[in-house]
Amino acid sequence: MSTILDKIKALREELSQHNYNYYVLDNATISDYDFDVKLVALQQLEEQYPEFFDANSPTQRVGGEITKNFKTVTHKNRMYSLDNSYSKDDLLDWEKRIQKMLGVEQIEYTCELKYDGASINLTYENGKLIKAVTRGDGFQGDDVTANIKTIRSIPLKLKDNTIVDFEIRGEIILPLDGFIKMNEERVEAGEDPYKNPRNTASGSLKLQDSAEVAKRPLDCLLYQIVADRLPFKTHYKTLEEAKKMGFKVPAIKVVNSIDAVFNFINHWDVERHNLPYETDGVVIKVNSLAYQDELGYTSKAPRWAIAYKFKAEQKSTVLESISYQVGRTGAITPVANLEPVELAGTIVKRASLHNADQIEKLDIRVNDTVFVEKGGEIIPKVIGVDLTKRPNNSVPTQYITNCPDCGTPLVRKEGDAKHYCPNEYGCPTQIAGRIQHFISRKAMDIDGLGAETVTLLCKEGLITNYADLYELKVEQIIPLERMAEKSAENMIRGIELSKQIPFEKVLFGLGIRFVGETVAKKLAKHFKSIDKLMQASFEELIAVDEIGDRIAQSIVDFSNDLVNIQLVDRLKSYGVQLQLSAEALENQTDTLQGKIFVVSGVFTKMTRNELKKSIEDNGGKVSSSISKKTNYIIAGDNMGPSKKVKAEELKIPILSEDEYLELLKV
Repeated sequence: MSTILDKIKALREELSQHNYNYYVLDNATISDYDFDVKLVALQQLEEQYPEFFDANSPTQRVGGEITKNFKTVTHKNRMYSLDNSYSKDDLLDWEKRIQKMLGVEQIEYTCELKYDGASINLTYENGKLIKAVTRGDGFQGDDVTANIKTIRSIPLKLKDNTIVDFEIRGEIILPLDGFIKMNEERVEAGEDPYKNPRNTASGSLKLQDSAEVAKRPLDCLLYQIVADRLPFKTHYKTLEEAKKMGFKVPAIKVVNSIDAVFNFINHWDVERHNLPYETDGVVIKVNSLAYQDELGYTSKAPRWAIAYKFKAEQKSTVLESISYQVGRTGAITPVANLEPVELAGTIVKRASLHNADQIEKLDIRVNDTVFVEKGGEIIPKVIGVDLTKRPNNSVPTQYITNCPDCGTPLVRKEGDAKHYCPNEYGCPTQIAGRIQHFISRKAMDIDGLGAETVTLLCKEGLITNYADLYELKVEQIIPLERMAEKSAENMIRGIELSKQIPFEKVLFGLGIRFVGETVAKKLAKHFKSIDKLMQASFEELIAVDEIGDRIAQSIVDFSNDLVNIQLVDRLKSYGVQLQLSAEALENQTDTLQGKIFVVSGVFTKMTRNELKKSIEDNGGKVSSSISKKTNYIIAGDNMGPSKKVKAEELKIPILSEDEYLELLKV
């Protein structure tokens, strides 16, 4: 029997190597026919001896697993977005910011092409792929492991185990040749061709039958390893190691100046048209991992990286009409309805006009020929008017004065760019919008309930606010259009489970104006319950770190509104979490209350993120730069020399990691 197992293992290793040669190195050392013969031989042996099954065998790449519902998975490490830049000045401003934070002039960067695909996070344990999750909203995504295993450039088992457990991130892309071939086959079969490679790649990840995914020539390009501890000092070295482990890593160049970065950008702005994949820009990263740790993240993006976007494609088309959308906060957004035009691979029929000032500034009128581009190659927007083609009977645009949904006169506060509908509790779109925000993934994350269903429930008079959701019954939902008993039961189950969602997410879900995810977390942590938050005065609110006048006034207004008080009371009665859990409270102390810390260097007992979390959990604040207000600096190995000099000048105490831990015991 051991001889059979040895034969199976040998075939698996040989076929895995051939896969790597062909799909990663682009250097086939065996014919397709010979590869298929060996694959069939392995399949037959595995069928004959099922006790030797291995989920990472090359035979598992052909797919066949059916996934009806993709499980939502929370990312262990958040997947951030990147800040965008469009000019050399933007990059120079970015460099000045990080030079100031690091206290150094000379910084080494890496330049990488930004591929246009679907972001993916791969998790490896003991050298084996165990999970593949889409980016989603950055906090959580969909588990698409079965589909990802069909992509042959992704190793199921690593060639080199220098790093044992880690996550690696990249883009699932569809090469242009494969995309063209797929469309030729669809046209021959009488089907409509796909619009662009990016959307096709993204859609492929959500196909229910992995055997269908296996038929598509998808590829994966990796760009970042994430682990608690990495045995390397630079981002470049981690990607070099990724190549050794069997991953397909695009070309990366290390440079020492922004001028060199721009040479790279200028080269690829021309040469990108000769690439086998679509790319929409260049990503510039600080190469030093210690510096990356030091710079950290904003609420949305890493400070140590920035994307330079190539100039967006522009097209001209006719503006047929202007319509007005109402947001959940009552904000009015004018929308251009266009004569359809193909732009960056998609058909564009609508584009943003932003606000009344923008319409007046560009003098945009119905029947004008307008120039349209995709902002960041994602959201179409009107950027100008071709006045040479303006009709003789053209008349200036008169911005609406009343809400298009409820007819209420619009208001516009001084200094505000947008008009608003003040009919907060009577405007149908605002009512539905607030409930849709409440059930969203970043808030209550209610399974079985989507935006269309919310609109339907509102239309049928079953709900008029988010508290009404908790009184819904299965028998009320079943008679609705497109609602089966199973769907109704799933919805009620999802609503019931949402009662376990933690306080900070509920607070975000309440939709208090200007209270986003990050602010909600700060408020939840500081006040610990909705009662204390709603009882807080304006002065108490602005005393909270990073809470300004605008946010504080919005919370006061929300808390003094009788309708909101009643809604919150109802949510409490249904068992929704409106205070921090006992576990969360247990992990928090006021030991470091009012103290400001700067963390610098590399640590041994805790990661930098664990150290920052520890400071915040104990009531302290973490700052990225040293000032007279700084109380302590926690210094690890390779502390920035300029920070050390500044700390000594200002006579700020410098603590080691052990000294910080002792401080917590006081």
